[in-house]
Amino acid sequence: MKEKIKILRIINRFNLGGPTFNAAYLTKYIGDEFETLLIGGEKDETEESSTFILDSLHLTPTIIPEMKREIGLKEDKIAYKKLKDIIKEFQPDIVHTHASKAGTLGRMAAYKCKVPVIVHTFHGHVFHSYFGKTKTVFYKNIERYLAKKSTKIIAISDIQKNELTQRHKICDKNKVAVVPLGFDLRRFQEDYESKRNDFRKHYLLEDDEIAIGIIGRLVPIKNHTLFLKAIDQLLKKTTKKVRVFIIGDGEEKENLIQYCKEFNIDFTEFNKQKKKVTITFTSWVKNVDWANAGLDIIALSSLNEGTPVSLIEAQAANNPIVTTNVGGVENVVQKDKTGLVVPSGNNQAFSEALLKLVENDALRKQMSEKGWEFVKEKFHYERLVNDMRELYFSLLENNKK
Repeated sequence: MKEKIKILRIINRFNLGGPTFNAAYLTKYIGDEFETLLIGGEKDETEESSTFILDSLHLTPTIIPEMKREIGLKEDKIAYKKLKDIIKEFQPDIVHTHASKAGTLGRMAAYKCKVPVIVHTFHGHVFHSYFGKTKTVFYKNIERYLAKKSTKIIAISDIQKNELTQRHKICDKNKVAVVPLGFDLRRFQEDYESKRNDFRKHYLLEDDEIAIGIIGRLVPIKNHTLFLKAIDQLLKKTTKKVRVFIIGDGEEKENLIQYCKEFNIDFTEFNKQKKKVTITFTSWVKNVDWANAGLDIIALSSLNEGTPVSLIEAQAANNPIVTTNVGGVENVVQKDKTGLVVPSGNNQAFSEALLKLVENDALRKQMSEKGWEFVKEKFHYERLVNDMRELYFSLLENNKK
């Protein structure tokens, strides 16, 4: 009987977001020819756990507590040793790492242990808008070194590939394969009306109120301040009834609440008080299909992105989009067809785009009708799995030569 191809899959941590879905679907559905061991680090305290995703797929990962989001020389050294021990015992044919910390420790351990094929997926990068110049150069040099030790680098969009190879010079373009993310998007279409009615009842939304949502971690890179400034301008210009939902949590929450206080924007934290206000901080909502069904417009104001999952999910739920033009946005949104795309950091343009969608019912409807058709095949997990299988077989075959 032919032995299975062994894959050691290593991810930073199991928090809500695209990387967890990516690693989980690949682990579950990659095929009977493969045996996968899934490894993850410790989730940050400010983030919502995504272990419910793994539970739904009946996956039990191995957790390395020392592999954390922040750099810590002592803990990183322990995590690196644990990864080497796992590699020596499991004897993988392929080590596939996802995101920066796992990519650093996992690839170093795999290279040291002479693993035949080493693959790394960039789900995003920290090469602009995260750190100062010195620190950014330091991280770029680390990634250039690691790229030399990698068999293949995976970018999740054509735009990201261009950034990695042309703008930031991490590696040659021939070393990079583009494999877009994939999800189970059908749930965004299932029981849509029921979910919509339930969400809107839950948050006291009237039929004539337009609900704008922004979904993601409340951290500086997501630039929620720009979103709030745009909302402030929008409310002064529109005659429509508008409600705003900030879905997520993180270190920036108190700063955003303080901003609302300073500019006299009424708000509430829904877990503390159930009332009708302009802005509701919902904290994390695990059932994002439920939230998307109840919303009318999805926004994203980030300074940097890989592939913004919230925008893929928005289109799967037939929601029109207003977004800054960063990272892989233009690979996942059809500009002026499923969403309005504005320059990053441009508060006026962002506000005007929101106003345009709020005021124009016909435009919202027109954009909403095109979203599902655009994303349903392009970003389905079956396409992701098939693409990755082909790549694995190709890399293993080349390694024999």
